[in-house]
Formats: sequence, structure tokens, C-alpha cells
Amino acid sequence: MIRFWLRLFFVLAWLGFWEPAEARRARFKPTPPKPKKSEAEQAIEKLAPGQNINIDQMSGKWYLLTVASRCKNLLESGFKLESTTATWTVTGDKVSVSTVRKLNFECWEIKQNYMRTKTPGQLFLKGKRPAENVDIMVLETDYSSYATVVFKKAGKITMKLYGRSGEVPDNIVDKFEDRAKTFKLGLDVIFQYPDYGFCESTEKVLDLS
Repeated sequence: MIRFWLRLFFVLAWLGFWEPAEARRARFKPTPPKPKKSEAEQAIEKLAPGQNINIDQMSGKWYLLTVASRCKNLLESGFKLESTTATWTVTGDKVSVSTVRKLNFECWEIKQNYMRTKTPGQLFLKGKRPAENVDIMVLETDYSSYATVVFKKAGKITMKLYGRSGEVPDNIVDKFEDRAKTFKLGLDVIFQYPDYGFCESTEKVLDLS
């Protein structure tokens, strides 16, 4: 009786060992390695606001001067850029932003609320869905003449250069463009906004706050 069970054990073990090769490959199929991230993708992942940024000092009116982005809407309408201003009002944990620009020949005011985060210099804009959430980081500013701000959503970024007036020194523009290149945003996706024709008043309001 013992011999019978021993023979049965060895037969079953032999059958298991000689499992068809296709079945073994299916069970032990190695997981393919993840594709290596590009230098630009790594740079975007490591993005952080500049050191010692004081959001309170960002209050006031800013003129949008330059944008670096692969945003589809911007790429399609880049030749029809309108002069744009953004006024920041800091109150407690909230930054109310009023953007004024022309849309279809009418002056619009677009209202949004950016929320402070625990990271100095970083704000958060909640989207309708988690995939639409936006991290906003002030990369560099002197508060009195220029500010470089990045908007990060779903692993992609848009960089914006603002000025307290309609122009900033050339070295600031050059620095902005050089930094954009590290995120693979070359001159072909850098858009200069007009420094004239700003809206003096608004006719329509879009409240997204």
C-alpha cells in the first residue's frame, strides 16, 4: 500500500514538473520594465517653489507677458493672444485671482480662488475632478517687477512670466526662456503677450471661485 502511494506521488510530481512550456511562461511571465522618464519629465517631477517665497507680497496687479506651454488651446490660437492682467488678493489661506482679458471682442473678468498649502510659495486650485487639480508654484520673483509662476496639472506644466508693468528687463526674459527649455518648452511653444490694449473695465464676469 505504501509503495502505491509513493508511486502515485512521484507520478503526480513528474506531471507537474513537465507542465507545458507555454503554461509555465504564462505563469512566470516577467513584468516589462517601466519606460525610462525623460530629463524633462524628471525635472517636472522635482519642481518646487523658490526658497523663502512670501505669497503675501504677491498681492496686487500683474501683467501677463510670456507663456511657455504645449496647451492645445494656446497652440491653436497662439496668433490671437490678447493682453491679460491678473490681480492677486491674499486673504488668510486664500488667494483670490481676478484675470481680465478680451474674449470675442468683449472684456471679461475671470474669478478664481487659489488655496495656500503647507509649502511656502505653493498654491492649489481644485478642479471638478482630481485629474483637473492644479498645483501653482512661484518659482522666482522680486515682488516689485517680475514673477515666474508655474501651473502643473496631470504631469504637464505651463510657465508664465508676469510683470508689474508691461515689460521686464531682457535678462529676466532670457532667464525665463532658459528655464523653460529644461522642461522641453522651446521657443516654438513660447508665446509673447501684447503689452497694449488692456481692458480698462469689464463687460462680462465668469466666476469660478
